[in-house]
Amino acid sequence: MRIGIICPSEIAFRRFLPALKKMDFDYVGVAYATAEEWFGKDVNDASSAVIDNERKKAESFKETYGGKVFNGYDALLTSGEIDAVYLPLPPALHYKWAKRALEKGLHVLVEKPSTASLADTEELVRLAKEKGRALHENYMFVFHSQIETINEVVRSGAIGEVRLFRIDFGFPDRGKNDFRYNKALGGGALLDCGGYTFKYANLLLGGNAEVKTANVLYTDKYDVEIAGSATLQNDKGQVAQVSFGMDNDYRCSVEIWGSLGTLRSGRILTAPEGFVPSYEISKNGKTERFEMQADDAFYKSLRHFESCIKNENDRKRNYAALLKQSSLVNAFCELGR
Repeated sequence: MRIGIICPSEIAFRRFLPALKKMDFDYVGVAYATAEEWFGKDVNDASSAVIDNERKKAESFKETYGGKVFNGYDALLTSGEIDAVYLPLPPALHYKWAKRALEKGLHVLVEKPSTASLADTEELVRLAKEKGRALHENYMFVFHSQIETINEVVRSGAIGEVRLFRIDFGFPDRGKNDFRYNKALGGGALLDCGGYTFKYANLLLGGNAEVKTANVLYTDKYDVEIAGSATLQNDKGQVAQVSFGMDNDYRCSVEIWGSLGTLRSGRILTAPEGFVPSYEISKNGKTERFEMQADDAFYKSLRHFESCIKNENDRKRNYAALLKQSSLVNAFCELGR
């Protein structure tokens, strides 16, 4: 299975390619945008500096990992040299390039979120079904072994009956040049860190969560939402509260409040390869801490992508997961208005 990368991004260099080396995929190369692909009709003298920087980043991929450098995203997609493509682009560009890839009969691994709207995600899923191609949204944290370990602890009754799930994900301001603060590129806390909290909340609630409340926070500093919070509920009446933000003290945690105790864990959504996660259980003022296993969630997400390529049933389950995630984000937007 031959795979290429659209856009020489940091996550592709630092996380994707090291994980890919453990797989049976054949890495073909990376594409950087042409001036027209990047700027559209607004190409000017300043454009060349931006594109030259992208080319230099792409060349660093070649120096470190081998493969070719393609001058243009379309050049890669139409090369006939790949069977699958990885898209680590800003959210607003996912739909355009994932659609083109699917139309070319390619399997698509797209960074989260799949697209910036429910309608666009529905169209990509429709096209993937029509072409019989895998479409995988890279929320890699769900494949980390710590997720199942925590599930097992809760199922064991160690904290009693669950009264409340609580998930928080936020990080400090990354600066105005980061795409997350650019509305035209699909920026905003909801599509970035907010999507993680909805994804995990739905898993904890058994896969049938619905958004019941939504709150959005803006500041004068940026034209995108900077933070938000929501309440989700399943058909059994269980509740998950989530909060997220891009101008926050760092937090990436889950808290599960039970009738007998409370479980807490940090780095639940962002544990890197080799990191040893832990959780603690508090009962009436006494706290015990437990270590979990290190894992490589990116590698396991790639293995799932490979499974979706090979197995129709896995593809169908993945389509459903994509639509559920996008529908939760859309419901939040509707309520948040």
